Amino acid sequence: MPSSTTFIEDLLAQMTLEEKIGQLNQMNGGPDLDPDLLRMGQVGSVILDAGPSDGPGSSEARRAEWANHLQRLALQARVPIPLLLARDVIHGFRTVFPIPLAQAAAFDPELSRAAAEMAAREATAAGIKWTFAPMLDIARDPRWGRIAEGNGEDPVLGARLAAALVHGFQGPDMSGPERLVACAKHFAGYGAAEGGRDYENAEISEPTLRDVYLPPFESAVRAGVGTVMCAFVDLNGIPATANRHLLTDILRGEWHFEGFVVSDWTSIPELVYHGVAEDEAHAAYLALHAGVDMDMAGMAYLNTLARSVREGRVPMEEVDAAVRRVLEVKRRAGLFERPFADPSRAARDVLTPEARQLARRFACQSMVLLKNEGNLLPLQGFRRILVAGPFLHARDELFGTWALDGRAEDVLPLDEALRQVAPEGVELWFADWADLALRRANEADAVVLLMGEHPTRSGENSNVSDLGLPPGQPEFIAAVAALGRPTVLVVFAGRPLAIAREVAQVQAVLYAWHPGIEGGAALGEILFGQASPGGRLPVTFPRATGQVPIYYNHKNSGRPLGPDRGFQSRYVDLPSSPLFPFGYGLTYTAFEYANLRLSGEVMRGRLEISADITNVGDRFGREVVQLYIRDRVGSLTRPVRELKDFQAVELRPGETRRVTFILREEQLAFTRADGTRGVEPGTFYVWVASDSQRGLRGEFRI
Repeated sequence: MPSSTTFIEDLLAQMTLEEKIGQLNQMNGGPDLDPDLLRMGQVGSVILDAGPSDGPGSSEARRAEWANHLQRLALQARVPIPLLLARDVIHGFRTVFPIPLAQAAAFDPELSRAAAEMAAREATAAGIKWTFAPMLDIARDPRWGRIAEGNGEDPVLGARLAAALVHGFQGPDMSGPERLVACAKHFAGYGAAEGGRDYENAEISEPTLRDVYLPPFESAVRAGVGTVMCAFVDLNGIPATANRHLLTDILRGEWHFEGFVVSDWTSIPELVYHGVAEDEAHAAYLALHAGVDMDMAGMAYLNTLARSVREGRVPMEEVDAAVRRVLEVKRRAGLFERPFADPSRAARDVLTPEARQLARRFACQSMVLLKNEGNLLPLQGFRRILVAGPFLHARDELFGTWALDGRAEDVLPLDEALRQVAPEGVELWFADWADLALRRANEADAVVLLMGEHPTRSGENSNVSDLGLPPGQPEFIAAVAALGRPTVLVVFAGRPLAIAREVAQVQAVLYAWHPGIEGGAALGEILFGQASPGGRLPVTFPRATGQVPIYYNHKNSGRPLGPDRGFQSRYVDLPSSPLFPFGYGLTYTAFEYANLRLSGEVMRGRLEISADITNVGDRFGREVVQLYIRDRVGSLTRPVRELKDFQAVELRPGETRRVTFILREEQLAFTRADGTRGVEPGTFYVWVASDSQRGLRGEFRI
C-alpha cells in the first residue's frame, strides 16, 4: 500500500465535493436510513443499531451480518470508502461492567483497561468499530445525571483512567480486529452545567478549565485516542460545537491531536437555538471552522456545505482538511484492508467465562464500604438473615445507565445470586415490600436492605433536584432500623446520594453503585466475607443536596471552612464538611500509616516521599495509598489539597510495606496569573493518606 499521505491524497483527488461532504456525515442506522445515500457515498459513518431481529444465530452474529450489509452498500459508491460503524459501548457490551463512576472507585487503571479491552472484543464481534467512550467530564455536582458515566471529580484520577481506557479500547494498534476506535468526550466543561441540568451553560475560568477539566482529555490525546466528541455545553458564551479555541487552538495546536472531532447528537443545528447561528448553513460553517469534522445525526453538513462552498462562504480547504482527518482514522482503523466483520466470532468472543469473572472482580473492587460499626460486615454468626427492598429481584437494574446491549436474561436475579453465595447453615428470608419485611425482621438475626435509585434515574438528562433516596425508601429504612436488629444498608446508585440520616440509623453501609452483570454475586461475596470491598470514593458525598457543588480540591476563602466560630464560610444548619470525603473507603481490616520520610527538604527536579503502611487487622486487605500536596502560596489561589498519585497495596495481617512515591516538579505546575503554565517557587505541604481529609503531613520547598 502507498504511504498514508499518498493514499489519502489519491482518494481526495477522486472525490466530488458532495462525496467529500458525505464522509463528514454520520447517520443513525435505524429503519429510516436510506440505502441510496450509502450507495451515493453520502454517509461516512453509521451508528449501528441491532439490525434485523429475526434469523439464525446469535443477535451479535446477526448484527455483524447487518454491519457487513451496510458496508457492501457503501462500497458500491463511485469512490468506494468503508463506513466507520459506531455504537455507545460505554461500560461493556453484552458483558456489562460496573458503571464508569463505580469503575473509578476501584482506583485501578489496569482493571479499567482490561474491561475496555473485553468490551472491544465483544463489540467488534458484532461489527462495531467505533465507541463513543470514554467520557472524561469532571463532575462536581451529583445532581447531574451523567456523573454516572464519568470518573468523578479529580483530574489526576481522571487522567490516569483516561489513558487506561483508551489503551484498552484501541490497544497498541486500533486496526486489530478486536479493537475499537475510542472517542474522548465531551470536550469540554460539560460536567459543569449550571444547576446540574444536562445541556445547560457553564462558566469556567481559563485556569480552572486547564487545571481541572482538561487534563483527562489531554491524557487521552497523549494515549493516542482516535477521535474526540465536542460537548453540548455553552462554555463561557461560546458553544463547544463552535468553539475554535477548544477544538483548534488547544486540541490540535497545543496538544497536536491527529484524529478527528465528531459533534454530539444534532449539536451542529442546535447552534441556532444557542443563538450564535442564524440558520443551519451558518451553524455548519461555524462548526467546521471551529474544528468539527463529522456531523452526528444533524444533517447540517450534508444539507448546506456544498452550496456554501460554491458560494464562497466556506473555504474548500476546510472541507478537505476535515475529510483527510476522517479518512486517516479509517485507514488507521484498518477499514480499507478489512471492512467486514466475522460473524463467527460472536459464538466464541461474547459473554465468555473470562468476561464474567472480570466483571465480578471489578464489581467487588468498586463497591465502597462507608460504615461498619462493630464490624457487622462480613455477616458471620447470623443464622437467619432477612434481605429486603426494591432491588431484591434486580437483574438488568444492576446494569446502570448506558448499557444498550446487556440482557436481563444474562443476569442471575439478585436474591438468587445471594442464595447461591450464602454459607451453608445460613437461612435467607426475602421480602420486597415493607409490611412483610417488618414482620419478618422481628424474627431475623440481621437485616440487609437493598435500596437505591433505578438506572433510569441517572444518566443523560436524568438530573435530580433532590439527592435523597427515592420516596418511600427513607421511611422503609427508618422503620426497619427502629426494630433494633443489626442492619446493613446496601445502596445501588449512579451518583452520590445524600444519605446522612440513613447512615446514622444503620450499623453498616455498603455503596454498590450499579455494579453490572455480576453485581449480585459480587455483593454476596462481600456480604459473607468471601471477598472484601475494594472501592474508594472518586467523588465527595454531600450531607444534603444544598451542599452541592462540593469537592475536596476547593480553594480557601479569606475566612476558611472550619469549626464554627464567628464570621466564616459555613452553613448555619449543617456542618461544612462532607458526609464522606473523596478517597474514603473502609475495608474488612485496618491500616496504620507511620514513618513519613522525604528524600530532602528542597525539591530539585524530583522528590521521594515514603511511608510505612501496616495491616493492623486480622484479615488480608487492599489499601489505596494516596499522595496529596498543597501549594501554600501562588500567584493564583491554590486548592487546599490536590491528589498527585496513588498506589494500591495488598497486605497480610501484621504485614508492613514501605510505599514510595516519586513526585516530579512538573506535577506541581499550574496555570499561573500571567496565563502561562509552570511551577512557582515556595513551600508545599505533602500528605501520604488514606483519603483527602487525613494523612501524614510533611513539608518541602522548591
